[in-house]
Amino acid sequence: MPNLNYLDPYPRGWSNPVTARASAILTAAWDAAPTEFFCSGAEWMRLQFTYTRGAAGGAFDFQIESSIYSVAALVPAGAGEWADPTVEAVGAVVAGADTQSLIQDGYDTFESGGAAAETATYGPVQLNKTLERIRIPCRESADGVVGSPGTLAVVCELW
Repeated sequence: MPNLNYLDPYPRGWSNPVTARASAILTAAWDAAPTEFFCSGAEWMRLQFTYTRGAAGGAFDFQIESSIYSVAALVPAGAGEWADPTVEAVGAVVAGADTQSLIQDGYDTFESGGAAAETATYGPVQLNKTLERIRIPCRESADGVVGSPGTLAVVCELW
C-alpha cells in the first residue's frame, strides 16, 4: 500500500525511530531534563532500551510521562503539564458496599542479566491518538548498583 501521509490534513510531528534518550551514563536521580518528543496522532508506541550495566546486579528504572498539551503555554493555571503513569490496587468487592481502590504513581525496573549490552523491548503501549508529547525519565535503580551506574539509550517507535 502506498504511503499517503502527505494527504493527511493534520500531518504527524514525528518520524520513526525517535531517540527518547541518547546513550549516556545514568545517575541515581531521575533524568533532570528528559528528552520530550511529539506523539500526536500515534495509536501505539514501542520502546527499545539498550542498557550496559556498570557492575554485576546493575538495574535501571524508567517512567513514561505523557502530556495532553502540545506546548507548556497551553497548560491551564494550576494544572500539571506532565502526568505520571499509575498503578492500581483494586479493593475488595462486597455486596451492598462501595469499593475503594488505590492508585499511585508507577515506574518500571529492568535488571541486567549479564555484562554485555542488553536490548529489551517494552510495549506496545496504547496511546489512543490522544496524547501530544511523551518523555521517559530514567535513573540507575536503587535495586541495582547506584555506585557503579550503567549506560542507557532509549529508542521509540510510534505508529
